[in-house]
Amino acid sequence: MNIVDRRAARTAARGLVVPAALAVLSATVPQAAAHTELDTSSPGTNATLAGLPPRVTLTFSDAMTQKYAKVAVTGPDGTSAAAGDPRVEGRSVTLPLDTGSPAGRYTVGYRVVSADGHPVSGSYTFDVKATNSAGPSPRAAEPVDTPTPRTPGEAEADGAGGESTGNGAVVLVGGGAAALIVAAVGAYVVRRRRAGHVD
Repeated sequence: MNIVDRRAARTAARGLVVPAALAVLSATVPQAAAHTELDTSSPGTNATLAGLPPRVTLTFSDAMTQKYAKVAVTGPDGTSAAAGDPRVEGRSVTLPLDTGSPAGRYTVGYRVVSADGHPVSGSYTFDVKATNSAGPSPRAAEPVDTPTPRTPGEAEADGAGGESTGNGAVVLVGGGAAALIVAAVGAYVVRRRRAGHVD
């Protein structure tokens, strides 16, 4: 009985050791063999922006190499929106953009190689809305020249020697001369009549 128990114990121990070793290997091997992936991107996939950002930033799961970092951003007209070359900082790859590019759909394409030799490639799109540029403001209605209200002092000054008073003086002088002429003619007629009576 003791011999049978010992054999059973050894068999059970071996059955436990092998799965434990496999578990340790499965915890380490997948990490070493895992492929580098894109973790985050800015702008994000299918994002809609009010304007083109100054740069695109791609962050990967592993550190990148500058030599093999290739990133391209294509605008809606099919031309490149890049304003420089990609720059690698650790796990991030950044590409500067021309913010004066037109609105529409942009495509980001990338092919990079991690520090341990894993290549990663892919693409995604984002949209840029057209900004409502402030156009010329409607012309204001032409101001109507309205007379400026005069102060009492100005009104008195105008009454003393302003243009309107001068015009009135001309009218008055003209009217007075006519009255004098009429009076003179009347006096002449009266004198003639008196002279006729005397004769």
